[in-house]
Amino acid sequence: MKILKLLFSRLVIVGLIIAIQVGWFVLFLLKLGRYSLGINIAFSILSLIVTIYIVNRKDNPAVKLAWVIPILMFPLLGGLLYILFGGEGPGNFLRRKLESEYIRSRKYIEQDEDIYIKLTLEDKRVANQADYLWRAAGFPVHQHTSTEFFRSGEENFAVMKEELKKAEHFIFMEYFIINKGKMWDELLAVLRQKASEGVEVRLIYDDMGCLDLLPYHYYKTLEREGIKCIAFNPFVPFFSVVMNNRDHRKIMVIDGHTGFTGGINLADEYINEIHPHGYWKDTGIMLKGEAVWNLTLMFLQTWNGLRKTSEDYSLYGPHVYYQGEFESDGYVQPYGDTPLDHETVGENVYLNIINQSKDYVYIYTPYLIIDNEMITALSLAAKRGVDVRIVTPGIPDKKFVFWLTRSYYGQLLNQGVRIYEYTPGFIHAKCFACDDEIATVGTINMDYRSLYLHFECGTILYKTKAVMQVRRDMIDTIGVSREITSQMAREALPVRVIQAVLRCLAPLF
Repeated sequence: MKILKLLFSRLVIVGLIIAIQVGWFVLFLLKLGRYSLGINIAFSILSLIVTIYIVNRKDNPAVKLAWVIPILMFPLLGGLLYILFGGEGPGNFLRRKLESEYIRSRKYIEQDEDIYIKLTLEDKRVANQADYLWRAAGFPVHQHTSTEFFRSGEENFAVMKEELKKAEHFIFMEYFIINKGKMWDELLAVLRQKASEGVEVRLIYDDMGCLDLLPYHYYKTLEREGIKCIAFNPFVPFFSVVMNNRDHRKIMVIDGHTGFTGGINLADEYINEIHPHGYWKDTGIMLKGEAVWNLTLMFLQTWNGLRKTSEDYSLYGPHVYYQGEFESDGYVQPYGDTPLDHETVGENVYLNIINQSKDYVYIYTPYLIIDNEMITALSLAAKRGVDVRIVTPGIPDKKFVFWLTRSYYGQLLNQGVRIYEYTPGFIHAKCFACDDEIATVGTINMDYRSLYLHFECGTILYKTKAVMQVRRDMIDTIGVSREITSQMAREALPVRVIQAVLRCLAPLF
């Protein structure tokens, strides 16, 4: 109880600091504008210039609209607010660190041409998708990898612990949320033991994601225990666009040949030790083999960029500590998405799957806050006879976001898309399954933050064992969910008004 009170007090203090800054900033500008016609005109001209700049940017139209509306409504403040918060990419300090490391890492990455040719002969469309991820994001497609899908955090956690205990050389972990409790305490005990045995343990956690969950400068505590640690993009309670860009990835790599990813963070709700929103439905995947290299690359690109090291990536390859042959299970391609390159890799993967689907596309997403391109793709797929089904939470974690998610139901239902709400609780999984051949498991929500602002990751699977595991789980989950009809999707007038406003500002959430 004392810990909870301390965390709550810390969060309240940070919130007050930010509120005071915002209030003082707004009051100062309003007073200044009132007493000086010249300053008022200058700020209005600035807002006009900013509006013209926004309209001519190569951004998503929905993002442009979301900024133009408040600027036109509040011309005195709008331009300055955009300058402070409007950028989608990381600030120069973070950008310089990571971009240089991404460039340096390219010499350690190559696409096996034999695998790509083989995939091309099997399915040219899938090969084109793989080629896009290789060229746009720098992550090759692999064979010689086995896959195991986990339909719950509990299943994933049990296997994760056992695999961690087998580590002999290194452990890399990168997570958006870590919170003290059964899950983290048990994992931390293993990490401490492994560090004492000489295993190299490295951890990255997102400072904003853990703001009210971990003690201040928690990374220093772990460093003293032999666990190398970085708090990604540390939170500073001042105006900063950089705070928008979070590390939303969930990655674990063990000795270079075993990897985990998916939607599962390291906190007790993810393994249903606590139930803040009913049953917490999440998913994960374990990879064993050469495709783990892509996860290792993602981790090292971030680690080396932030720590300013120039270590040899090849020291952590999948065959360094495993000399045998890996089992082959279809094609596996883990990939990363970053706001550094203005390439919406995560969204493009989803769009490609939807646009190339023939029989069905089933989707898990905790948030459905989508742009016109995604709405069009889902609608056209349904219109051409594809069975398109989306599963969203039945018990929301954020009321306004839930209203925003539901605001898209009517439009999609009218086009033939089927929507289900997971009645047992909150679904946090981010998965696609398509035509019994393709699936994705990852961290990428169908919302603007995941698709445009955050560092994310996913794994695309083609003809692997996990593809059918994902499909079976989706059929079972749909079976315990309620299907939404057009009548059910129609909200009361006050809610519809709120939804209309939220839709206009959706990219800012």
